[in-house]
Amino acid sequence: MSRARITAVAGPVVRLRPEGPFALGEAVRVGPAGLLGEVVRLGREEVVAQVYEETTGLAPGMAAEGSGAPLAARLTPALLGRTFDGLLRPLEAEGDPFVAPGGGPAAPVAVDFEPRLAPGDRLEAGHPIGRVTLDSGRTLPALLDPRLEGRVVRIAPAGRLSDAQPVATVATEAGEVEAALAHPWPVRRPRPVRRRLPAARPLITGQRIVDTLFPLAAGSTAAIPGGFGTGKTVLLETLAKGCDAEVIVYVGCGERGNELAGLLEDLGRLEDPRTGRPLAERTVIIANTSNMPVAAREASIYTGVTVAEYFRDLGLSVALMADSTSRWAEALREVSGRLGELPGEGGYPAYLASRLADFYERAARVETLAGWEGAVTLLGAVSPPSGDMEEPVVVHTRRYVRAVWVLDTERAHARFYPAIHPLTSYSEDAERLAAWWHARGQPHWEQGRARLLRLLEEERRLARMARILGAEALPPEQRLTLLAARLVNEGLLRQSAFSEVDAHCPPERQGAMVRLVLRFLDLAAEAVGCGVAPEEIGRLPAFLALLRMAEEAVGEAAFAALAERLEEDFTRLGCPAARRGAAP
Repeated sequence: MSRARITAVAGPVVRLRPEGPFALGEAVRVGPAGLLGEVVRLGREEVVAQVYEETTGLAPGMAAEGSGAPLAARLTPALLGRTFDGLLRPLEAEGDPFVAPGGGPAAPVAVDFEPRLAPGDRLEAGHPIGRVTLDSGRTLPALLDPRLEGRVVRIAPAGRLSDAQPVATVATEAGEVEAALAHPWPVRRPRPVRRRLPAARPLITGQRIVDTLFPLAAGSTAAIPGGFGTGKTVLLETLAKGCDAEVIVYVGCGERGNELAGLLEDLGRLEDPRTGRPLAERTVIIANTSNMPVAAREASIYTGVTVAEYFRDLGLSVALMADSTSRWAEALREVSGRLGELPGEGGYPAYLASRLADFYERAARVETLAGWEGAVTLLGAVSPPSGDMEEPVVVHTRRYVRAVWVLDTERAHARFYPAIHPLTSYSEDAERLAAWWHARGQPHWEQGRARLLRLLEEERRLARMARILGAEALPPEQRLTLLAARLVNEGLLRQSAFSEVDAHCPPERQGAMVRLVLRFLDLAAEAVGCGVAPEEIGRLPAFLALLRMAEEAVGEAAFAALAERLEEDFTRLGCPAARRGAAP
């Protein structure tokens, strides 16, 4: 390990005079407290490091020491249910509520271990050596470093042991290696997999506008751009609580501390419907709040995705929520300025696009080295200044994600949740996921989705005319379009994050609601063709019930009764289609 001396300090950027060789990306300890940093530039007689902690008190002449290894995260099954900073150091308050400067990784945690191999067996790279049971009762495979393979010389017996304690000795080509359950992995290096797999199923979020109109495949990527106050954090937190991923990694990158504190409280209080345990037990929170050192904000994104890849390698579906990538990009811009680099568009460094690509390309549905299926789904909030959707972070992010859910200021101010705009958002995964919906009783899912989007597009065009001429001046068919769009928006797409009934909507309930709305569209169109005024249709008890079905219709029987009422109301209007009944 090489040593160096500080020659200059500018915020998180520290310039060093080396006394030995250093490598680009090498982790270093700086100053008397051993502040953690990373080498970001090498010169003939100078090394430049960015320090991930507060540099107040550093002075020229102080020592720095290289680690000989890249910046890494300590990975272990015991990360679940805990909260860390951007460098994966624990933030649990045990005695002193402050993180000491130069602190190290989390303390060892005891787990119950059960071996699956015996001395003499061969350990293949990325294969489990046994299984562990956490204090929460969750059982997970016990993986060692995926770079390790060879013959097992010794393995610990079944029992309780520390995740830092050597659990096995493996004879490799380079000699015998003692390995523990916890192992470091470089945060900027993707973990190896056997192969990538195509999209096969959606990440069910429980939000109808997402799952029905703009679905996201498990192992895919989504961006959530929106101006201030449009509900990005509320939406991400709702997805963290309600999506069907088996593990959640939530990265609060530059977020306000009180928002993360609220999330922690909710996760500890809410119950995971699949296990009956607190939702916090399936979650890893990486909290790098806005008052923490700016350079650590840049590292927190990579730390989070490295943790997500680790649990993916255990054969789990993982969702990572990054809130927000704009503040991460701002950290890049600040450090780049202190390095004296030439700024690009918006003052961001010229490598902004490649850094965003590095992050989003780590999302995938894969076959792991052990032959299991795992997935990492990445969702990143983007906070463009003044809601400018042509801002560099938004523009570059669109290039690398499969879905964009644009949060609209007008819908947010109208108390519409989620405030996702249905005409400026899109999903490139929708076509690939149609077969999944077909297998679950919705054989015409893509046709229904396209019909709803066409209706909303037509409503936007007619709304401008209605504001100028007045809705009563429009022909009946166009007035019906406005009425039907109201039903789609108010009765189908709007949800309440605070409703026990409607905060989370499973696919079966979504399908029932969509079928009712589409049936209403068919009946209403025929009724108007028979001379019924759209205003009369809007006064039908069934129409008013459809507007309230998100909160009031619970269970299959309630939807069946609502469908029957819909047919009866249109029969009284003299609609032939209602007398014939719904199409099979």
